[in-house]
Amino acid sequence: MAEKGAIIELIALLKLEKHQQLVETIEEMAVQDIAEAMGQVEIEEQLKVFRTLPEERQTDTFSYLSKTQQRDLLDALPDNEARRILHELLPDDRTAFLESLSSEELESHLKLLAPEDLKQSLKLLGYPEESIGRLMTPRFVAVRPSWTVARALDHIRHEANRGETVNFVFVTDERGRLLDAVKLKDFILSRQDAKVESLMDEEYYSVQASADREEAVQVIQHYDINTLAVTDKNGVMLGIVTVDDIMDVAQEEITEDFHKLGATGAVNISIREASPVFLYRKRIGWLLILVLVNLVSGLAIALFENAIEAVIALVFFLPLIIASSGNAGSQSATLMVRALAIGDVQVSDWLRLWGKEFSVALGLGITLGLAVSIVGVWRGGPELGMELAMVVGFSMLAVVIMGAMIGMLLPFILQRLNMDPATASTPLITSVADVLGILIYFSIASAILTLPSPVT
Repeated sequence: MAEKGAIIELIALLKLEKHQQLVETIEEMAVQDIAEAMGQVEIEEQLKVFRTLPEERQTDTFSYLSKTQQRDLLDALPDNEARRILHELLPDDRTAFLESLSSEELESHLKLLAPEDLKQSLKLLGYPEESIGRLMTPRFVAVRPSWTVARALDHIRHEANRGETVNFVFVTDERGRLLDAVKLKDFILSRQDAKVESLMDEEYYSVQASADREEAVQVIQHYDINTLAVTDKNGVMLGIVTVDDIMDVAQEEITEDFHKLGATGAVNISIREASPVFLYRKRIGWLLILVLVNLVSGLAIALFENAIEAVIALVFFLPLIIASSGNAGSQSATLMVRALAIGDVQVSDWLRLWGKEFSVALGLGITLGLAVSIVGVWRGGPELGMELAMVVGFSMLAVVIMGAMIGMLLPFILQRLNMDPATASTPLITSVADVLGILIYFSIASAILTLPSPVT
């Protein structure tokens, strides 16, 4: 958790232009806290803080800034300083920054890279979007199975600065194919003259670079590991992903799912930094679609104008009926979207889950139907009480089941079509369930009550 007091103090010292105290305060602060404080001030003051930092802490601080802040800061720095920062960034952090840029910005920033960094960055950017290849760092430490532990440890010490982490030491053959991942402590506790192959148990986990990032999230969470090997289709080791990167991905995926469930596009920048125009564009599309769907609701009601005029009491229950169908659909969709996202269920499980969800919806519908039918007896009075109770009771049962089935099945259908299940947003399901709920309600009312025919 950020040291809020230190952040507030740093911002105050900036405003008061007390340079010496600013230097002393920064020396005692973690780079994460410095980055958070920089995010709360203008670019001129960000530059003051950044230049106050020793060079060895500048890049670390830079890596914790948001992508927008990173871009603004690099643009404000001279080319030689910007080139140094980009060179010192870890490959995965550099790739994450570069992929956030527009085409024009990317071209100008690639020109700042040294030839080796440029080659590496273009290779990582060449992997598909949202793939593990773009997330990995090609820096890792690998040894051969025929080496002694003593030789392996010398190699680990020599290459330690190359690797982002050495908690696991990877064992590869002469062709670079991954054979195993051995804990560093096993090397430390083993005899110096023992062979590396004697430490191998061939229990390791890896993913292909072309796989979706969510696969890496699931593997690291399931096996409770902090480093995951990345290979090509032939098993040649290309890099690693670490748990800190996975936590960022998991947060992004959850945030994206929440946005989609709320019927907005994925907002992949901070709301604080997003412009009104950007937020407008992310929201207007879905709102227009939902307006069109809700217009159908109005047309459905218009079909039964004569029935509504004949039995005014039907209007009393209309909001309750259609809201219940949407609510049931939203509950089911939320459960299924989350279960699919974390790998708790697969598309092949749909039939078993359909049966389970149907039994749950049946129970919910009966309970709600009985409750609302009591109100129907009261609202219908002596003449229509029992009939109206039957109408609202059966309608409630039907719409709850219908809404739950839509909410449960739509995410599976989208997943089967290789679309994001979170696209089955709560407002969309609610709107569709509203239309069907109106038709079901008045159809049941027409079957039970003596009503005029629908408007044609």
